Amino acid sequence: MVVETQLVTFPSLALDCGVTLAPVDCAYETYGTLNEARSNAILVCHAFSGDAHAAGISKEDGRPGWWSDMVGPGLAFDTDKYFVVCANVLGGCRGTTGPGSTNPATKAPFGMGFPVVTIGDMVRLQKLLIDHLGIARLLCVSGGSMGGMQTLAWAVLFPEAVASVIPIASTSRHSAQQIAFNEVGRQSIMSDPDWREGNYYSGPPPKRGLAVARMVGHITYMSDDSMKEKFGRRLRQRAELGYDFSAEFEVESYLRYRGSQFVDRFDANSYLYITKAMDYFDLASGHGSLGAAFEKTRARFLVISFTSDWLYPTYQSLEIVSALRGRNRDVAYCELPSTYGHDAFLLEVEEQTELVRGFLASTFRNIGRAASL
Repeated sequence: MVVETQLVTFPSLALDCGVTLAPVDCAYETYGTLNEARSNAILVCHAFSGDAHAAGISKEDGRPGWWSDMVGPGLAFDTDKYFVVCANVLGGCRGTTGPGSTNPATKAPFGMGFPVVTIGDMVRLQKLLIDHLGIARLLCVSGGSMGGMQTLAWAVLFPEAVASVIPIASTSRHSAQQIAFNEVGRQSIMSDPDWREGNYYSGPPPKRGLAVARMVGHITYMSDDSMKEKFGRRLRQRAELGYDFSAEFEVESYLRYRGSQFVDRFDANSYLYITKAMDYFDLASGHGSLGAAFEKTRARFLVISFTSDWLYPTYQSLEIVSALRGRNRDVAYCELPSTYGHDAFLLEVEEQTELVRGFLASTFRNIGRAASL
């Protein structure tokens, strides 16, 4: 399945910070076919460093999608049955308007002049896209990590526009520890001399700072068990310690490699803006409590967490489940065993597939029955 990223431009978007962004580009991809009743549409939301290319093979660069094991013909999000949409988030750097985009007022990149955005802002832009596609109500919104935050925001902001949501390995708000890790990444970028207060687009980008930020982040995506299994204390291409500061251990080499890969595909300023949006996210804000936030929701929920995920630990998923049950909402929950850490939502495909496939099928049947009444 070869897919091409599409682009749509909207006149304006009012942001939570009080600024109106105009115009706004949104990059997206679609997979499968929208049925005549327009009742089989699913929105897949990407995590922090993802983009609109969720599945298939990219026509632009030949890359597989970041969730190709879950989205496609016969897979969990079965594109033989469902019409799947994925959009790059607001503030990103893969087609959707972000700090690297041209500011119409200055004809130069926004840089740090870009307004601060929130998860809610990202979701409102997605709603414009779904309206543009002629879809009144989504069958499901799903995503892992930051994508899970977006699914929860959809259920609260647009309760009539979504029939079900599947937040995976996610949270209703960041803890102090989660904010702390993001701040280390931001400070790494802003301490790089090449960052230049965000005005680096005409010169070298802050590659060193961004690479270190990614290294720190990548550590949080894994678990102690997965790192032990993958690396242990093995040395790289040597039999003895060198008594120097080169990348002697395999884990050191791996982290440096991941950091260097990241700087070639991601914008440092987008890193700052997106992590800040994640830190600002608090579903209970403005409602008084998390339970009250779900008061007007109408969606069915399937909440999934993983045993070894210490970045978004199970207790945060259970807080969501408890709040939903306290409001007598339709919610199913499953904690899946895994040694992969937070990355499990990308790697533990088999068990997720069974859960998602059954949940979507029952939701689709319920919609069909309701339409026939």
